[in-house]
Amino acid sequence: MRIGQGFDAHRFASHDAGKPLWLACLLWDGDGIEGDSDGDVAAHALIDALLSAASLGDIGMLFGVGADSAGAGAHGDEMLRKTVDHLHDHGMRPVSASVVVIANRPKIGRRREEARQALSRAVGCDVSLTATTTDGMGFTGDGQGIAAIANALVEPII
Repeated sequence: MRIGQGFDAHRFASHDAGKPLWLACLLWDGDGIEGDSDGDVAAHALIDALLSAASLGDIGMLFGVGADSAGAGAHGDEMLRKTVDHLHDHGMRPVSASVVVIANRPKIGRRREEARQALSRAVGCDVSLTATTTDGMGFTGDGQGIAAIANALVEPII
């Protein structure tokens, strides 16, 4: 078995941008996130953790970077499923994962189980989901954006 860690952070888009807020493969109320894809930091951190565990690079290597990349406009659940397919192509499969969302908003608690299940379905294994704030410190504490850290355990397919 191998373990990997991932991180992602994005700032909120302006209210006028009208972007939807995607987090942990769910649509939430509030301003969306700047980014080439849907900006789902939980999904993106988990993608990096899975790729790291399998020594298959990172999200930028798999999906590219920029408005014309393979990840442009893609949703987190779609990207997670493609990542798991990529792992399978390299003889690996996810076993377990954990994601920590770092943000003042949205409040994860009321939809934690729904979000946890959405991530688990996309990855095909149990995914734990927790959330925290930074007590007013840094860009997440100032309400400028959202961050996430993820860990993933993968194993060879036998």
